[in-house]
Amino acid sequence: MSLPPAGQSQRALIGWLLLGLGAFTLLPWYLPADAGLWSSVQGAFGGEQTASGLLQAVHHGRPWLWSGLIGLLTGVFAHSLRTERQQGRWLLAGALLGLTGLLVAGFAIGARGWSQPILAQAFGELPVGQPGIGLGGALVLLALLMQTAAGLARVGRFRGDLFTAGTVVLCGALLLLFVMLPVARALAGAFLDDAGQPSLAALTARLGSERLWGLDCLGGATRCGVAWNTLGLGLLTAAGTTVLGALLALAAERGPARLARPLNLLALLPIITPPFVVGLGLILLFGRAGLVNQGLEWAFGIEPTRWFYGLPGLWLAQLFAFTPIAFLILRGVVQGISPALEEAAQTLRASRWQTFRTVTLPLMKPGLANAFLVGFIESMADFGNPIIVGGQHAVLSTEIFFAIVGAQYDQGRAAALALVLTAFALAAFLAQQRVLGHVAYTTVSGKGDAGIAMALPAGVRRLCLGVALPWLAFTLVVYLFAFAGGFVQTWGRDYTPTLAHLRTAFDLQWGAAGPVWTGTAWQSLFTTVWLAGIAAPLCALMGLLVAWLIARIRFAGRRAFEFGALLTFAIPGTVLGVSYILAFNVPPFELTGTALIIVLCFVFRNLPVGVRAGVASLAQIDRSLDEASALLRAGTATTLRRVLLPLLRPALVTALLYGFVRSMTTVSAVVFLVTAETELATTYIIGRVSSGDYGVALAYCTVLIGLMMLATLAIRALVGERATGRRARATPAPDPALPGHRPPQESA
Repeated sequence: MSLPPAGQSQRALIGWLLLGLGAFTLLPWYLPADAGLWSSVQGAFGGEQTASGLLQAVHHGRPWLWSGLIGLLTGVFAHSLRTERQQGRWLLAGALLGLTGLLVAGFAIGARGWSQPILAQAFGELPVGQPGIGLGGALVLLALLMQTAAGLARVGRFRGDLFTAGTVVLCGALLLLFVMLPVARALAGAFLDDAGQPSLAALTARLGSERLWGLDCLGGATRCGVAWNTLGLGLLTAAGTTVLGALLALAAERGPARLARPLNLLALLPIITPPFVVGLGLILLFGRAGLVNQGLEWAFGIEPTRWFYGLPGLWLAQLFAFTPIAFLILRGVVQGISPALEEAAQTLRASRWQTFRTVTLPLMKPGLANAFLVGFIESMADFGNPIIVGGQHAVLSTEIFFAIVGAQYDQGRAAALALVLTAFALAAFLAQQRVLGHVAYTTVSGKGDAGIAMALPAGVRRLCLGVALPWLAFTLVVYLFAFAGGFVQTWGRDYTPTLAHLRTAFDLQWGAAGPVWTGTAWQSLFTTVWLAGIAAPLCALMGLLVAWLIARIRFAGRRAFEFGALLTFAIPGTVLGVSYILAFNVPPFELTGTALIIVLCFVFRNLPVGVRAGVASLAQIDRSLDEASALLRAGTATTLRRVLLPLLRPALVTALLYGFVRSMTTVSAVVFLVTAETELATTYIIGRVSSGDYGVALAYCTVLIGLMMLATLAIRALVGERATGRRARATPAPDPALPGHRPPQESA
């Protein structure tokens, strides 16, 4: 990879240094809890609460802020040096001084002085404290991070490329701050006893409990330990969702063309639905009073039972919930398989079945491994389905929830259970890396590729259609039952059609000044759409950048970097929400109660799907495309934007769709973060369900699904499909290996 022009790198460094110096001088360093962003900016030269960093250090008794200014000025001095290595060393020294001074003081000094009693005993009482960091402080930290990246590039790391170094440093810092720090705060409770003191005995007692690891079910008992329940369910769900996702992706991309559009739409229904709706629809079908049990009793006299509540119902609900994720990942992988490789195999007289088995299927291996990994971790961290249809089949996520919100409130036990989940996720991640190994799966190269994708072998085609069509029909039935309750008076008693529930939630009147939003659900809908609309592109952008770093850049700690990006899937949403409260309820990053903490939770909770989809797609794209762009003197950012990004459109669609719809429908991760001003659609629905108003809740769910289907179509239209120059699929030709096939005769 060629080095970027020196002048461009120098201009970028000067820009970041000027931004940091301007923020330190002109913008408010802190953001008090009772002040808005704009009002604090207006008071940058005013009182103590909103003064700039310079005024805070000079006039308001906060000398520790000088470290940030000294670090930036060191960067200015480094810019004047002649050799790049000298510049790099001074840039790194200044950035290290500024970041260390600001962060150590930030975590050590709270709103009322020292944050820990031991510091007060060692250094005496501190006359002033500090609120949470504001716009000025955040921009100074960002400038120091970019100074760090410039220093690493100057000393020869990342091949001297400032964009690559900056991306690694910035993404790594964000993962440390918004993933590692909250998770560490949550998991640290496992090592504390009831008095809050470190204790290995307490950890051993929690991890070694019979309820966690018991194997009584092998001796004839009905229950096993919660850890075994979770692990078994995760493996079943991952295997089922991967197989179903692969069959649906093959049917959509290699099956009948007329099936592709309805399959793409209906396969996404479960992912754009609040998590409890699918469970409710399945209960109406298979519950004790469901249609299936009533039909069996009427036809065969079989007494209705609660067989559905437990492992069978939970597995079925998770298949509905997580198969669309596997479909989204594998659809992009199937699209990326080059027809030239399949044509080469058939030229060597291989049948379609032999070509599919030895060429097509092995090239899907990265996507299959990624889909299995995401399905496994999603199953372990799932909370909505186990709480509704799990019955007596306890899993770790529900155990953690009841340990936190139950009457006994045992944060240490919840942390220990979360530690087990993290260990399972790490084991799955390492197993995936071992399976994929160092084999190349490149299928998209810089060569011309106008071939036609091979039609599926007859048996595989029948299998795909035999699974896809019943699955789609079953999906429609579940949703028809689930949402019929929103448009009848009272489900189970009065089935008279009505729009009263819809009017309660979304009534709209016209007054003298224009529309009056009189429905009770409008505020929560507007807030949810706004926050999800902000989070989705941020999640997609960071997900693809992290995927590019993992797949294309070699640097120290890359595996730990990848696991950090995946970690939020291994943590149940309830634990993640509580960990955000613990981490961001005090300075220096005081975000609790703001809309920003919800957006950040959305971004980092949904980040792993974009990362895995991007990694799977990049594994198919030949590195020669990057090298050709570099030979034409294009910078790394230009190569990423103009060469790789158009080929990553399936992964981009996956990241955008998943980021938006999961932000719209998430429950457990934000239930502890919302306030009266930031009520979300799912918390509104939960409130209605808790009060027994199922009609309004289901009517709201119907509106959400319609809205997200429109958003899905809009995202697909805006992003488009990946253009590889391939011709459209033709009618499948007879397989040369089938009996009775005669090759065409050559003309004289």
